[in-house]
Amino acid sequence: MLATIITLFLLGLLAIGTPVGFALAIAGAAGLYALGGPSMLLGILDTAPLSAASSYELITIPMFLLMAEFVIISGVADSLFKTAATWVGRVPGGLGIATAFAGAGFGAISGSSTASAATLASTSIPAMLKAGYEPKLACGVVAISGTLAMLIPPSIALVLFGIIADVSIGALLIGGIIPGLLVMLAISSTVLFLVWRDPTRAPRGQSHSMVDKLASLLPVWPMLVLFMAVTGIIYLGVATPTEAAGIGAFGAFLIALLKGKADFSATRHALLRAAQTTCMIIMIILGAHIFGYFFTITQTTQQLVAAVGGWPVDRWVIMGVILLMYLVLGCFMDQVAILILTVPVIMPLIQKLGFDPVWFGVVVIVTAEIGMVTPPVGLNVFVVSRYTGRPLAEVFRGVAPHVVAHLIVIGLFCLFPQIILWLPQTMQAG
Repeated sequence: MLATIITLFLLGLLAIGTPVGFALAIAGAAGLYALGGPSMLLGILDTAPLSAASSYELITIPMFLLMAEFVIISGVADSLFKTAATWVGRVPGGLGIATAFAGAGFGAISGSSTASAATLASTSIPAMLKAGYEPKLACGVVAISGTLAMLIPPSIALVLFGIIADVSIGALLIGGIIPGLLVMLAISSTVLFLVWRDPTRAPRGQSHSMVDKLASLLPVWPMLVLFMAVTGIIYLGVATPTEAAGIGAFGAFLIALLKGKADFSATRHALLRAAQTTCMIIMIILGAHIFGYFFTITQTTQQLVAAVGGWPVDRWVIMGVILLMYLVLGCFMDQVAILILTVPVIMPLIQKLGFDPVWFGVVVIVTAEIGMVTPPVGLNVFVVSRYTGRPLAEVFRGVAPHVVAHLIVIGLFCLFPQIILWLPQTMQAG
Protein backbone atom coordinates (compact mmCIF):
# COMPACT_ATOMS: atom_id res chain seq x y z
CA MET A 1 0.00 0.00 0.00
CA LEU A 2 2.78 2.45 0.92
CA ALA A 3 4.62 1.72 -2.33
CA THR A 4 1.44 2.51 -4.29
CA ILE A 5 0.91 5.78 -2.41
CA ILE A 6 4.51 6.90 -2.94
CA THR A 7 4.38 5.98 -6.65
CA LEU A 8 1.20 8.04 -7.08
CA PHE A 9 2.91 10.89 -5.17
CA LEU A 10 5.83 10.68 -7.61
CA LEU A 11 3.49 10.78 -10.61
CA GLY A 12 1.73 13.77 -9.08
CA LEU A 13 5.04 15.62 -8.69
CA LEU A 14 5.91 14.88 -12.31
CA ALA A 15 2.45 16.00 -13.45
CA ILE A 16 2.86 19.45 -11.87
CA GLY A 17 6.21 19.93 -13.61
CA THR A 18 8.71 19.04 -10.88
CA PRO A 19 12.10 18.22 -12.45
CA VAL A 20 12.51 14.46 -12.71
CA GLY A 21 15.57 14.19 -10.45
CA PHE A 22 13.97 16.22 -7.67
CA ALA A 23 10.63 14.41 -8.01
CA LEU A 24 12.36 11.04 -7.58
CA ALA A 25 14.40 12.29 -4.61
CA ILE A 26 11.40 13.88 -2.84
CA ALA A 27 9.12 10.86 -3.36
CA GLY A 28 11.83 8.42 -2.34
CA ALA A 29 12.70 10.47 0.74
CA ALA A 30 9.04 10.63 1.77
CA GLY A 31 8.76 6.86 1.46
CA LEU A 32 11.93 6.21 3.44
CA TYR A 33 10.78 8.60 6.17
CA ALA A 34 7.43 6.79 6.38
CA LEU A 35 9.22 3.44 6.64
CA GLY A 36 11.99 4.15 9.13
CA GLY A 37 11.78 7.73 10.28
CA PRO A 38 14.57 10.32 10.13
CA SER A 39 17.37 7.91 11.04
CA MET A 40 16.77 5.69 7.97
CA LEU A 41 16.31 8.70 5.70
CA LEU A 42 19.46 10.50 6.86
CA GLY A 43 21.50 7.31 6.68
CA ILE A 44 20.59 6.78 3.04
CA LEU A 45 20.95 10.47 2.14
CA ASP A 46 24.45 10.30 3.63
CA THR A 47 25.58 7.57 1.21
CA ALA A 48 23.34 7.97 -1.87
CA PRO A 49 25.18 10.91 -3.54
CA LEU A 50 28.53 9.10 -3.48
CA SER A 51 27.08 5.80 -4.69
CA ALA A 52 25.20 7.60 -7.48
CA ALA A 53 28.17 9.60 -8.78
CA SER A 54 31.12 7.29 -8.10
CA SER A 55 30.59 4.96 -11.08
CA TYR A 56 33.58 5.06 -13.43
CA GLU A 57 31.29 4.46 -16.40
CA LEU A 58 29.50 7.76 -15.70
CA ILE A 59 32.50 9.59 -17.17
CA THR A 60 31.30 8.31 -20.55
CA ILE A 61 28.31 10.68 -20.48
CA PRO A 62 30.10 14.06 -20.17
CA MET A 63 32.78 12.95 -22.63
CA PHE A 64 30.26 11.95 -25.32
CA LEU A 65 28.32 15.17 -24.67
CA LEU A 66 31.52 17.19 -25.01
CA MET A 67 32.38 15.34 -28.22
CA ALA A 68 29.01 16.34 -29.67
CA GLU A 69 29.40 19.96 -28.58
CA PHE A 70 32.84 20.30 -30.20
CA VAL A 71 31.63 18.73 -33.46
CA ILE A 72 28.66 21.12 -33.51
CA ILE A 73 30.81 24.23 -33.03
CA SER A 74 33.23 22.97 -35.70
CA GLY A 75 30.42 23.34 -38.25
CA VAL A 76 30.90 19.82 -39.64
CA ALA A 77 27.36 18.82 -38.69
CA ASP A 78 25.89 21.58 -40.88
CA SER A 79 27.42 19.96 -43.98
CA LEU A 80 25.80 16.56 -43.40
CA PHE A 81 22.52 17.33 -45.13
CA LYS A 82 24.20 19.02 -48.11
CA THR A 83 26.46 16.00 -48.60
CA ALA A 84 23.59 13.51 -48.34
CA ALA A 85 21.44 15.60 -50.70
CA THR A 86 24.24 15.63 -53.27
CA TRP A 87 24.34 11.82 -53.27
CA VAL A 88 20.62 10.95 -53.20
CA GLY A 89 18.83 14.21 -54.05
CA ARG A 90 17.92 13.02 -57.55
CA VAL A 91 15.93 10.03 -56.23
CA PRO A 92 12.17 10.61 -55.78
CA GLY A 93 11.87 11.99 -52.27
CA GLY A 94 15.65 12.30 -52.28
CA LEU A 95 15.84 15.25 -49.92
CA GLY A 96 13.68 13.34 -47.42
CA ILE A 97 16.03 10.36 -47.72
CA ALA A 98 18.98 12.72 -47.35
CA THR A 99 17.40 13.95 -44.12
CA ALA A 100 17.33 10.38 -42.79
CA PHE A 101 20.99 9.92 -43.75
CA ALA A 102 21.89 13.25 -42.14
CA GLY A 103 19.95 12.22 -39.02
CA ALA A 104 22.03 9.05 -38.80
CA GLY A 105 25.21 11.07 -39.34
CA PHE A 106 24.29 13.61 -36.69
CA GLY A 107 23.32 10.78 -34.36
CA ALA A 108 26.84 9.41 -34.79
CA ILE A 109 28.24 12.48 -33.05
CA SER A 110 25.35 13.51 -30.79
CA GLY A 111 23.45 11.53 -28.20
CA SER A 112 20.64 14.10 -28.10
CA SER A 113 17.50 13.43 -30.11
CA THR A 114 16.09 16.94 -29.65
CA ALA A 115 19.39 18.58 -30.65
CA SER A 116 19.44 16.43 -33.78
CA ALA A 117 15.84 17.35 -34.62
CA ALA A 118 16.57 21.06 -34.10
CA THR A 119 19.65 20.94 -36.33
CA LEU A 120 17.83 19.06 -39.09
CA ALA A 121 14.82 21.39 -38.83
CA SER A 122 17.00 24.43 -39.43
CA THR A 123 18.85 22.92 -42.40
CA SER A 124 16.76 20.35 -44.28
CA ILE A 125 13.19 21.66 -43.93
CA PRO A 126 13.89 25.00 -45.66
CA ALA A 127 15.62 23.10 -48.49
CA MET A 128 12.71 20.67 -48.87
CA LEU A 129 10.05 23.40 -48.79
CA LYS A 130 12.00 25.44 -51.33
CA ALA A 131 12.13 22.37 -53.60
CA GLY A 132 8.35 22.03 -53.43
CA TYR A 133 8.02 19.22 -50.87
CA GLU A 134 4.73 18.75 -49.03
CA PRO A 135 5.23 20.44 -45.60
CA LYS A 136 3.68 17.49 -43.75
CA LEU A 137 6.13 15.07 -45.37
CA ALA A 138 9.12 17.34 -44.75
CA CYS A 139 8.35 17.95 -41.07
CA GLY A 140 7.51 14.31 -40.40
CA VAL A 141 10.78 12.95 -41.79
CA VAL A 142 12.80 15.52 -39.80
CA ALA A 143 11.02 14.70 -36.53
CA ILE A 144 11.56 10.95 -36.89
CA SER A 145 15.14 11.24 -38.21
CA GLY A 146 16.14 13.15 -35.09
CA THR A 147 15.37 10.07 -32.99
CA LEU A 148 18.28 8.17 -34.58
CA ALA A 149 20.59 9.95 -32.13
CA MET A 150 19.10 7.80 -29.36
CA LEU A 151 20.21 4.58 -31.05
CA ILE A 152 23.36 5.11 -33.11
CA PRO A 153 26.51 5.31 -30.96
CA PRO A 154 27.53 7.37 -29.12
CA SER A 155 24.03 7.08 -27.64
CA ILE A 156 23.57 8.65 -24.20
CA ALA A 157 20.37 6.61 -23.80
CA LEU A 158 22.23 3.31 -24.34
CA VAL A 159 25.00 4.42 -21.96
CA LEU A 160 22.39 5.23 -19.31
CA PHE A 161 20.66 1.89 -19.85
CA GLY A 162 23.99 0.10 -19.42
CA ILE A 163 24.75 1.95 -16.17
CA ILE A 164 21.29 1.41 -14.70
CA ALA A 165 20.92 -2.23 -15.78
CA ASP A 166 24.59 -3.18 -15.19
CA VAL A 167 24.93 -4.33 -18.80
CA SER A 168 28.05 -3.97 -20.95
CA ILE A 169 27.97 -0.43 -22.37
CA GLY A 170 30.33 -1.46 -25.18
CA ALA A 171 28.02 -4.30 -26.26
CA LEU A 172 25.00 -1.97 -26.16
CA LEU A 173 26.72 0.71 -28.26
CA ILE A 174 27.90 -1.79 -30.85
CA GLY A 175 24.50 -3.50 -30.74
CA GLY A 176 22.87 -0.21 -31.74
CA ILE A 177 24.75 0.10 -35.06
CA ILE A 178 22.85 -2.37 -37.27
CA PRO A 179 19.43 -1.49 -35.77
CA GLY A 180 20.26 2.19 -36.28
CA LEU A 181 21.01 1.58 -39.95
CA LEU A 182 17.83 -0.48 -40.34
CA VAL A 183 15.74 2.27 -38.76
CA MET A 184 17.38 4.77 -41.13
CA LEU A 185 16.45 2.50 -44.07
CA ALA A 186 12.90 2.19 -42.69
CA ILE A 187 12.58 6.00 -42.65
CA SER A 188 13.95 6.18 -46.22
CA SER A 189 11.64 3.39 -47.41
CA THR A 190 8.64 5.13 -45.86
CA VAL A 191 9.51 8.32 -47.76
CA LEU A 192 9.85 6.34 -51.00
CA PHE A 193 6.49 4.65 -50.38
CA LEU A 194 4.72 7.95 -49.68
CA VAL A 195 6.19 9.55 -52.80
CA TRP A 196 5.29 6.46 -54.88
CA ARG A 197 1.68 6.80 -53.71
CA ASP A 198 1.62 10.53 -54.54
CA PRO A 199 4.56 11.85 -56.62
CA THR A 200 3.41 15.47 -56.12
CA ARG A 201 4.53 15.28 -52.48
CA ALA A 202 8.20 15.42 -53.42
CA PRO A 203 9.57 16.41 -56.82
CA ARG A 204 12.87 15.04 -58.07
CA GLY A 205 15.97 17.03 -57.19
CA GLN A 206 19.02 18.07 -59.12
CA SER A 207 21.43 15.40 -60.34
CA HIS A 208 25.15 15.67 -59.59
CA SER A 209 28.26 14.25 -61.22
CA MET A 210 30.50 11.79 -59.41
CA VAL A 211 33.11 14.52 -59.09
CA ASP A 212 30.57 16.70 -57.23
CA LYS A 213 29.56 13.78 -55.02
CA LEU A 214 33.14 13.00 -54.03
CA ALA A 215 33.86 16.68 -53.46
CA SER A 216 30.85 16.90 -51.11
CA LEU A 217 32.53 14.39 -48.78
CA LEU A 218 35.42 16.74 -48.04
CA PRO A 219 33.64 18.83 -45.36
CA VAL A 220 32.36 15.76 -43.46
CA TRP A 221 35.28 13.35 -43.65
CA PRO A 222 36.69 14.41 -40.23
CA MET A 223 33.39 13.44 -38.60
CA LEU A 224 33.32 10.12 -40.43
CA VAL A 225 36.88 9.36 -39.30
CA LEU A 226 36.02 10.35 -35.72
CA PHE A 227 32.94 8.11 -35.64
CA MET A 228 34.82 5.15 -37.12
CA ALA A 229 37.70 5.63 -34.70
CA VAL A 230 35.52 5.84 -31.57
CA THR A 231 33.27 2.94 -32.56
CA GLY A 232 36.16 0.90 -33.95
CA ILE A 233 38.30 0.97 -30.80
CA ILE A 234 35.27 -0.12 -28.74
CA TYR A 235 34.50 -2.96 -31.16
CA LEU A 236 38.11 -4.15 -31.34
CA GLY A 237 38.52 -4.03 -27.57
CA VAL A 238 41.37 -1.51 -27.81
CA ALA A 239 39.60 0.81 -25.37
CA THR A 240 36.63 0.78 -23.04
CA PRO A 241 33.62 2.97 -23.89
CA THR A 242 34.78 5.44 -21.22
CA GLU A 243 38.25 5.69 -22.75
CA ALA A 244 36.80 5.88 -26.26
CA ALA A 245 34.53 8.74 -25.15
CA GLY A 246 37.56 10.66 -23.87
CA ILE A 247 39.41 10.06 -27.15
CA GLY A 248 36.31 11.15 -29.08
CA ALA A 249 35.99 14.39 -27.10
CA PHE A 250 39.67 15.21 -27.68
CA GLY A 251 39.39 14.32 -31.38
CA ALA A 252 36.33 16.56 -31.77
CA PHE A 253 38.20 19.39 -30.04
CA LEU A 254 41.07 18.99 -32.50
CA ILE A 255 38.63 19.14 -35.43
CA ALA A 256 37.12 22.36 -34.07
CA LEU A 257 40.63 23.74 -33.44
CA LEU A 258 41.84 22.94 -36.96
CA LYS A 259 38.77 24.61 -38.44
CA GLY A 260 39.45 27.73 -36.39
CA LYS A 261 36.18 27.48 -34.44
CA ALA A 262 37.55 26.52 -30.99
CA ASP A 263 38.16 30.02 -29.65
CA PHE A 264 37.86 30.76 -25.93
CA SER A 265 34.19 31.74 -26.03
CA ALA A 266 33.04 28.77 -28.13
CA THR A 267 35.06 26.30 -26.05
CA ARG A 268 33.72 27.79 -22.81
CA HIS A 269 30.13 27.47 -24.02
CA ALA A 270 30.71 23.89 -25.18
CA LEU A 271 32.12 22.97 -21.77
CA LEU A 272 29.24 24.70 -19.97
CA ARG A 273 26.54 23.00 -22.06
CA ALA A 274 28.12 19.57 -21.56
CA ALA A 275 28.48 20.22 -17.81
CA GLN A 276 24.88 21.41 -17.44
CA THR A 277 23.46 18.36 -19.21
CA THR A 278 25.73 16.06 -17.20
CA CYS A 279 24.59 17.62 -13.92
CA MET A 280 20.96 17.16 -14.94
CA ILE A 281 21.52 13.47 -15.74
CA ILE A 282 23.47 12.82 -12.52
CA MET A 283 20.73 14.53 -10.48
CA ILE A 284 18.20 12.17 -12.09
CA ILE A 285 20.44 9.19 -11.24
CA LEU A 286 20.79 10.43 -7.64
CA GLY A 287 17.03 10.79 -7.31
CA ALA A 288 16.58 7.33 -8.78
CA HIS A 289 19.02 5.89 -6.21
CA ILE A 290 16.98 7.35 -3.35
CA PHE A 291 13.71 6.14 -4.86
CA GLY A 292 15.32 2.77 -5.62
CA TYR A 293 16.34 2.28 -1.98
CA PHE A 294 12.69 2.73 -1.01
CA PHE A 295 11.56 0.14 -3.58
CA THR A 296 14.26 -2.29 -2.42
CA ILE A 297 13.36 -2.01 1.26
CA THR A 298 9.65 -2.50 0.53
CA GLN A 299 10.52 -5.45 -1.77
CA THR A 300 8.21 -3.98 -4.41
CA THR A 301 10.46 -5.09 -7.28
CA GLN A 302 10.73 -8.66 -6.01
CA GLN A 303 6.97 -8.91 -5.55
CA LEU A 304 6.32 -7.54 -9.04
CA VAL A 305 8.79 -9.97 -10.64
CA ALA A 306 7.26 -12.90 -8.78
CA ALA A 307 3.72 -11.86 -9.71
CA VAL A 308 4.30 -11.16 -13.42
CA GLY A 309 6.77 -14.03 -13.83
CA GLY A 310 4.10 -16.37 -12.55
CA TRP A 311 1.55 -15.47 -15.23
CA PRO A 312 0.47 -18.66 -17.08
CA VAL A 313 1.26 -17.15 -20.49
CA ASP A 314 4.09 -17.32 -23.00
CA ARG A 315 7.04 -15.03 -22.18
CA TRP A 316 6.50 -13.16 -25.45
CA VAL A 317 3.06 -12.09 -24.26
CA ILE A 318 4.71 -10.55 -21.19
CA MET A 319 7.31 -8.90 -23.45
CA GLY A 320 4.50 -7.48 -25.57
CA VAL A 321 2.88 -5.99 -22.46
CA ILE A 322 6.24 -4.48 -21.38
CA LEU A 323 6.86 -2.89 -24.80
CA LEU A 324 3.28 -1.57 -24.87
CA MET A 325 3.94 -0.01 -21.45
CA TYR A 326 7.04 1.73 -22.85
CA LEU A 327 5.03 3.00 -25.82
CA VAL A 328 2.38 4.47 -23.51
CA LEU A 329 4.92 5.98 -21.09
CA GLY A 330 6.78 7.51 -24.03
CA CYS A 331 3.66 9.51 -24.89
CA PHE A 332 3.78 11.30 -21.54
CA MET A 333 7.31 11.24 -20.11
CA ASP A 334 10.89 12.09 -21.01
CA GLN A 335 12.85 9.06 -22.20
CA VAL A 336 15.65 9.48 -19.64
CA ALA A 337 13.06 9.52 -16.86
CA ILE A 338 11.40 6.40 -18.28
CA LEU A 339 14.71 4.51 -18.26
CA ILE A 340 15.57 5.63 -14.73
CA LEU A 341 12.13 4.71 -13.38
CA THR A 342 11.50 1.42 -15.16
CA VAL A 343 14.78 -0.37 -15.90
CA PRO A 344 15.66 -1.25 -12.26
CA VAL A 345 12.18 -2.76 -11.88
CA ILE A 346 11.92 -4.46 -15.27
CA MET A 347 15.43 -5.93 -15.64
CA PRO A 348 15.06 -8.68 -13.00
CA LEU A 349 11.90 -9.80 -14.79
CA ILE A 350 13.63 -9.73 -18.19
CA GLN A 351 16.44 -11.91 -16.85
CA LYS A 352 13.98 -14.32 -15.22
CA LEU A 353 12.15 -14.69 -18.53
CA GLY A 354 15.43 -15.49 -20.31
CA PHE A 355 15.70 -12.48 -22.63
CA ASP A 356 19.13 -11.13 -23.54
CA PRO A 357 19.71 -7.79 -21.71
CA VAL A 358 21.63 -6.27 -24.66
CA TRP A 359 18.79 -7.17 -27.04
CA PHE A 360 16.24 -5.76 -24.60
CA GLY A 361 18.20 -2.53 -24.13
CA VAL A 362 18.31 -1.80 -27.85
CA VAL A 363 14.62 -2.70 -28.33
CA VAL A 364 13.64 -0.42 -25.45
CA ILE A 365 15.53 2.49 -27.02
CA VAL A 366 13.86 1.91 -30.41
CA THR A 367 10.51 1.83 -28.60
CA ALA A 368 11.44 5.04 -26.80
CA GLU A 369 12.11 6.65 -30.18
CA ILE A 370 8.42 6.31 -30.96
CA GLY A 371 7.59 8.19 -27.77
CA MET A 372 9.64 11.13 -29.06
CA VAL A 373 7.14 11.66 -31.91
CA THR A 374 3.76 10.56 -30.51
CA PRO A 375 1.21 12.86 -28.82
CA PRO A 376 0.67 14.44 -26.42
CA VAL A 377 4.35 14.92 -25.46
CA GLY A 378 6.27 14.15 -28.64
CA LEU A 379 9.30 16.31 -27.89
CA ASN A 380 10.77 16.09 -31.39
CA VAL A 381 7.46 17.16 -32.90
CA PHE A 382 7.35 20.20 -30.64
CA VAL A 383 10.95 21.07 -31.57
CA VAL A 384 10.24 20.82 -35.31
CA SER A 385 7.01 22.81 -34.97
CA ARG A 386 8.76 25.56 -33.00
CA TYR A 387 11.68 25.84 -35.42
CA THR A 388 9.51 25.88 -38.55
CA GLY A 389 6.31 27.56 -37.36
CA ARG A 390 4.24 24.70 -38.79
CA PRO A 391 1.13 23.53 -36.84
CA LEU A 392 1.67 20.70 -34.37
CA ALA A 393 -1.17 18.66 -35.87
CA GLU A 394 0.50 18.81 -39.28
CA VAL A 395 3.80 17.51 -37.93
CA PHE A 396 2.07 14.73 -36.00
CA ARG A 397 0.23 13.66 -39.18
CA GLY A 398 3.49 13.75 -41.12
CA VAL A 399 5.24 11.48 -38.65
CA ALA A 400 2.40 8.92 -38.35
CA PRO A 401 3.55 6.67 -41.27
CA HIS A 402 7.02 6.52 -39.73
CA VAL A 403 5.54 5.35 -36.42
CA VAL A 404 3.98 2.40 -38.26
CA ALA A 405 7.35 1.64 -39.91
CA HIS A 406 9.06 1.75 -36.50
CA LEU A 407 6.56 -0.75 -35.08
CA ILE A 408 7.32 -3.10 -38.00
CA VAL A 409 11.05 -2.76 -37.27
CA ILE A 410 10.47 -3.61 -33.60
CA GLY A 411 8.57 -6.70 -34.74
CA LEU A 412 11.59 -7.73 -36.86
CA PHE A 413 13.90 -7.33 -33.87
CA CYS A 414 11.61 -9.59 -31.83
CA LEU A 415 11.42 -12.21 -34.60
CA PHE A 416 15.17 -12.08 -35.34
CA PRO A 417 17.11 -11.10 -32.19
CA GLN A 418 20.42 -11.75 -33.98
CA ILE A 419 19.91 -8.52 -35.93
CA ILE A 420 20.90 -6.83 -32.67
CA LEU A 421 23.11 -9.49 -31.08
CA TRP A 422 25.31 -10.58 -33.99
CA LEU A 423 27.71 -7.63 -33.99
CA PRO A 424 28.22 -7.51 -30.19
CA GLN A 425 28.89 -11.26 -30.22
CA THR A 426 31.78 -10.74 -32.67
CA MET A 427 33.40 -8.04 -30.51
CA GLN A 428 36.95 -8.48 -29.26
CA ALA A 429 37.26 -8.65 -25.50
CA GLY A 430 38.51 -5.37 -24.01
